[in-house]
Amino acid sequence: MMDDMTLEIDPRNARILRDWDGEHGAYWAEHSATYNASVALYQPTLLAAIGAQPGERILDVGCGSGELAIDVVRQAPGATALGVDLSTAQLAVARGRAGGLPASFVQADAQVHDFGPGSFDVIASRTGTMFFADPAMAFANLARATRPGGRLAMLVWRGIEDNEWLREFFGAIGRVLPMPPPPPDAPGPFTLSDPDRVRDVLHGAGWADVVFAACDEPLWFGPDAGTATAFVVGQMRWLFDKLDDAGKRQAEANLHEVMAAHAGEDGVRLGSGAWLITARR
Repeated sequence: MMDDMTLEIDPRNARILRDWDGEHGAYWAEHSATYNASVALYQPTLLAAIGAQPGERILDVGCGSGELAIDVVRQAPGATALGVDLSTAQLAVARGRAGGLPASFVQADAQVHDFGPGSFDVIASRTGTMFFADPAMAFANLARATRPGGRLAMLVWRGIEDNEWLREFFGAIGRVLPMPPPPPDAPGPFTLSDPDRVRDVLHGAGWADVVFAACDEPLWFGPDAGTATAFVVGQMRWLFDKLDDAGKRQAEANLHEVMAAHAGEDGVRLGSGAWLITARR
């Protein structure tokens, strides 16, 4: 596996690097168990779509704390996985969890890094491909790294209308701090939500047989309203930092109302909707 990589960053991804290799990424690393639990219901569907076989080489893009790459090599003995991410804190968690499994983790900007032509059989990602400054360049680079006939399988969020969790969270904070919707082509959770746009990007990048499958699962945010509220406040610290003390208290109270309204016997769950996108090189 490629353990010794030198970080090459597209200058347009510099802000994303600062976020993910800074406090935001450190928070994700500290709370990796909650993040993994939140999307756990999507994992079986994504693993089935990846369909890793013994001996195959898998690249996990935006691997975070490594759960997908680790599950892939456990599912297919003899397969190997390389996880890449911008967050050194999350990569450290991933390496600690991998133990002696054939999964390695390195810091790399998948938009520009030279992985070597045809180095992988499968490109996989769980909500890790939505933050490229230039998706066309990124998916072309990933296509070059995939052998002819190789596969792409990635989970990305659909639009905000299909994602109750973000709609409710932004609504709660927005009552204190009005926020315009992000541009649809800006790096963020909805960058790959438009099938027509994404299909054009993937076809132009060298991918074929592009298929979109809608998946809907509730996300889990904690065992109770108080724990879930604290978790999301920390996740959205970048928004809370824009508020004065009174505004922070009100926004947190608004979020707590949302969490309490969605609390059940198995914790706090809110609806979400994703695309499972598959393609062939």
